[in-house]
Amino acid sequence: MEDKLLRYTLRVDRILFQKFRYVAEAEGRSANKELEQFIKKHVAEFEAKYGKIETK
Repeated sequence: MEDKLLRYTLRVDRILFQKFRYVAEAEGRSANKELEQFIKKHVAEFEAKYGKIETK
């Protein structure tokens, strides 16, 4: 059975990530959920401009 969730390693500047975690906590989210929200928003904006992205 295929797992719906993908694990992905992200390499990012330590200070930037500390600030990102601060923002996420201020928004009431984990850093992971905050990043997921950013990705969803960006994909939605892209699809609104260029059309739906088809995936397998």
